[in-house]
Amino acid sequence: VDSLLSSRSETEHESSRRIKTEFLVQLDGVATCSDERLLVLAATNRPQELDEAARRRFVKRLYIALPEAEARLTIVKNLLADMKHNLEDADFDEVAKLTEGYSGADMRQLCAEAAMGPIRDIDNCSSMDIETIEADEIRPISLSDFITAAQVVRPTVVEEDLEAYKVWDSKFGCLL
Repeated sequence: VDSLLSSRSETEHESSRRIKTEFLVQLDGVATCSDERLLVLAATNRPQELDEAARRRFVKRLYIALPEAEARLTIVKNLLADMKHNLEDADFDEVAKLTEGYSGADMRQLCAEAAMGPIRDIDNCSSMDIETIEADEIRPISLSDFITAAQVVRPTVVEEDLEAYKVWDSKFGCLL
């Protein structure tokens, strides 16, 4: 939503200003029909850049923190559900510890990178041809693939962003 409803500025193009104004007018019109209910849900990584008028119209403002260990564990298990792997509960716990500070998107990227480990092993092995190998000949994804992937895929959210989110939440967030 920040791309559409960022704070207005003197250098902003007139067409952008009109789009914002029209969006806000339409958003106001959503609540006028008493027999219908509509939920407007928006998400942003830059809440501090939202236009003040837009912020007022979004009555419930919730800060969603980075996933905790249990949530990261669930994300990895869900992403690997249809993939061949040999991870056991202790391995999943290790991946959860390894990914402290990772967002959901970071977790998806990490799993994609880890899944490439077995493929890279085939590519590096001269006795197998990647184009003719059968799926059952590819080794399962392992904890070592995640450890290697974590050296490549780093968390994208920095501490100063987290602090800015917390400050914004303390000013404008809603208490549940």
